[in-house]
Amino acid sequence: MYRYVKAVPRTTRIPLKIKKTVSETIGASFIFVGLVMLMLVFYPIFQWQFIYKKDAPETKLIKPTPLNLSETNPVPGRVLAKNTQEELDLTKASNWFPGVKTYSDSISNINEFSLSIPKLKIANARVLVGGEDLSKSLINYKGTAIPGEYGNSVIFGHSVLPVFFNPKNYNTIFSNLPTIKVGDEITVIVDQVEYSYTVFELKTVDPSDISVLEQKYDDSYLSLITCVPPGLDYKRLVIKARLNPPTNTIIQAL
Repeated sequence: MYRYVKAVPRTTRIPLKIKKTVSETIGASFIFVGLVMLMLVFYPIFQWQFIYKKDAPETKLIKPTPLNLSETNPVPGRVLAKNTQEELDLTKASNWFPGVKTYSDSISNINEFSLSIPKLKIANARVLVGGEDLSKSLINYKGTAIPGEYGNSVIFGHSVLPVFFNPKNYNTIFSNLPTIKVGDEITVIVDQVEYSYTVFELKTVDPSDISVLEQKYDDSYLSLITCVPPGLDYKRLVIKARLNPPTNTIIQAL
């Protein structure tokens, strides 16, 4: 004898409760990711404003500099192309201080050298003398001294948000420069000679303040410059260092 029982039809529909839970989970995930991204953007700015900036106070230009200025200095704040609202490309060194009209060339025949900052894990970064493209190297600004010479060697480096910092990527290489403190060491190797510098001052200036390019010949100085706050370009952070006396080391050629 056979007995037939009507089966309950199967359904592929997801119960409403489960659908609601999944939707809420996905929505919460998007909110969480958005909050994390906002934190990554705004926390470095907050950190700069309330922590690092105390060590690099903002200074104002109060006296003329020996460098020539263009007829119309750029206003403090965002750097804009002349007569337009288009932002200048700050991967080009010549756009960093657009108020500079002319400058003299260094008499040195050095074209490039290397720079290391142990605290930032930057090792033997290439510095191009008088170069232009900050996405390919650090730039020793044309007309300023070469490390080891009397005068002020001014070196530009690009920066972005610290979360993207990579000491081997020249687009991000100076992103952690605000963490430098007085007393930290910087070394450069020029023509197989190693020079050691010690940081003695940090300050923040407007993009129009070209006094940071000024040459003082009582000693050998190093000025590292990048944009701040992190990820923005409203100001310039200047790290000043002085040559340590004098145990220069000859680097043996390989």
